Amino acid sequence: MLLVLCIDLDDDLGRKAGVETPVVGREAVESAAVALATTDPEDSDSNVLFEGLHIHDDITDEQVEVAAVTGVESGGVAANRKVGEEIDHILAGLTTGEDVHALVVTDGAQDESVIPVIRSRLPIDGVQRVVVRQAQNLESMYYTMKQVLDDPETRGTILVPLGILLLIYPLAEIAGQLGVPGAAVFGLISALLGLYVLFRGLGLERAIDEAVARARRGLYAGRVMLITTVVAAALLAIGGVRGMTTFDAHSVAAALSPVETVAAFIVGATPWFAAAGITSSVGRITDTYLAERFRWRYLNAPFYVLAIAAVLYAVSAFLLGEVGLTYMAVALTAGTLLGLASTLAFAIVESRFPSTPEPV
Repeated sequence: MLLVLCIDLDDDLGRKAGVETPVVGREAVESAAVALATTDPEDSDSNVLFEGLHIHDDITDEQVEVAAVTGVESGGVAANRKVGEEIDHILAGLTTGEDVHALVVTDGAQDESVIPVIRSRLPIDGVQRVVVRQAQNLESMYYTMKQVLDDPETRGTILVPLGILLLIYPLAEIAGQLGVPGAAVFGLISALLGLYVLFRGLGLERAIDEAVARARRGLYAGRVMLITTVVAAALLAIGGVRGMTTFDAHSVAAALSPVETVAAFIVGATPWFAAAGITSSVGRITDTYLAERFRWRYLNAPFYVLAIAAVLYAVSAFLLGEVGLTYMAVALTAGTLLGLASTLAFAIVESRFPSTPEPV
């Protein structure tokens, strides 16, 4: 049996013509169509009902029934749910031993959003879209534009640059009244637009959102890493300043080669960078312990940072002539032994005292 199903997703039948739905049967659907067309001749849903009647009358080689179902004025999930309930009511009232399949009649893309709901209840042979010839695809175009502008990502991509461009002229006029050069306004707006396009193109807004989300989760979860990261960032900034200060002090005494320039910066910055690395690693180790994901080998991190810092400092100081060859050799040996000793020690501890039970 074929069920010609006329869709009125925004319930014009009920709101305008006062027709109770679902409407089942040719005469009932015809009366509903006439009532709606009489109440509002411009409503396209009356065309849907008449098209359903036309299809019903044209089919003669199988049993056919026509029905009309409606949603709610607000649309969305509530409208789809109501359409599904009315289809269930229609199917329960059909007295036929044949399998029921549907031909859906709509007046545009908005009503067709309910098709998955219909398909979950009975097979669909096809969809017949009815539009007024003088307004071909007008409703579909409107619905598509509405969907595009409702999407936050698409809305930001299209409307934000357009809004910035539209602000150029009024801002230039305001700047002229205040005595500010118009070139400055154009430069500022161009910079804002360029930064926006760059952020969108590189996907940096997602990275920033994720970083903010991680920081928020860490703040509410009581993670030590959040505090140690801030402290480490401050230590890195201080290290950078100290490195530049050391470079300036050495460059005043004599001209430095490129290698000596890097060495001077490392000598001044390394102690602070090492402190930042140790602080950050201790915070991460603490968080893993509190989250019960601790491994003994994680304790290698502070020792590795200390060993690398000792090696870099010794080599850089030697290049600047501040220490002798013996000092550098001792520092290199000590840094290497420190790394090896920590690795071996924590590997032994891990094997003797596993931090998590072995799987059975």
